[in-house]
Amino acid sequence: MDLSIHTIVLPHDDPDAALAFYRDLLGFEVRKDVGEGRMRWITVGPTGRPDISLLLAPPAVDPGITDAERRTIAEMMAKGTYGWILLATEDLDGTFDKLRAGDAEIVQEPTEQPYGMRDCAVRDPAGNQVRIQEVR
Repeated sequence: MDLSIHTIVLPHDDPDAALAFYRDLLGFEVRKDVGEGRMRWITVGPTGRPDISLLLAPPAVDPGITDAERRTIAEMMAKGTYGWILLATEDLDGTFDKLRAGDAEIVQEPTEQPYGMRDCAVRDPAGNQVRIQEVR
């Protein structure tokens, strides 16, 4: 099989805050913005990489999800344990400085990890953990 990753899905609960983070702070381009109000599906991705996308979607919109499951998802998002993504950059310190200056919620400053990777972590406006690893 010849497979590749095309789209990764993360939840959002405020589309304007999600755009401010992913478009304005991280510099991703907006590829699609479908829906209205808080029920918007927003596709973003790194400029010049149309083969990789991140779909920011309203959580728990599946009609098969129960109210109890919706509450659990909301609780997990609030704690930052529902969604996360790993990004990579050659300039970890510069990226971290930009995130700090943009008032991103800092989880961990750039750190040499025991598993051989230097990275940092922030949370997006929906509580998703965004770890950024340094490409060496």
